[in-house]
Amino acid sequence: MKAKPLNADSSTEEKIKAAARKLFTQQGFAAVRTRDIASEAGINLALLNYYFRSKEKLFEIIMLENLGHFFQGVAIIVNDEKTSFYKKIELLVDFYVTRLLNNPDVPLFVLNEARNNPQKLPMQFNLMDSFFMKQFFTEVKAGKVKAMNPGHLLINIMGLSIFPFAAKPMIQRVRGISDKEYESLMIERKKLVPEWIKSMLEVKK
Repeated sequence: MKAKPLNADSSTEEKIKAAARKLFTQQGFAAVRTRDIASEAGINLALLNYYFRSKEKLFEIIMLENLGHFFQGVAIIVNDEKTSFYKKIELLVDFYVTRLLNNPDVPLFVLNEARNNPQKLPMQFNLMDSFFMKQFFTEVKAGKVKAMNPGHLLINIMGLSIFPFAAKPMIQRVRGISDKEYESLMIERKKLVPEWIKSMLEVKK
């Protein structure tokens, strides 16, 4: 059994995870070294190795904590049989925007890892098997929604909700707006994005 380092305490694990979360988000998995995490956390490398066996293991833990609750929240929305098809779109957009306002660096983090390390991303459910998708096909069959590849619907919801966060620095520079003004812009999108998507989907009489 590995002996506990003398300078270990109950907050050390959280300090390491906070440091790793920051560096992984900013630089991506491949660019971060364990010694970088230890330095950011203000501890020695031996202490980090005591708590976490490897960078890979620490990354998996951070990813699960960052994305686990996110996927769980999405799953609850898309599988709720009591809400309508369009209401789900409103709820999804609101959920994405609210979560990302609180965690604005996550989109770049996920996009970077999705490109370089897709096998490391935890996927907890298949959106195509959700009740939301069943409602989509029902609406299409009834002639209320345009027939299309459902992938376009999902890409539009995620892209219109998430891309502005990935492009935040560019948007602020082009528009010349402060963090507060950017936040107001994103909150306004909670109402606008569902309206835009509905307009794309509706069958014109």
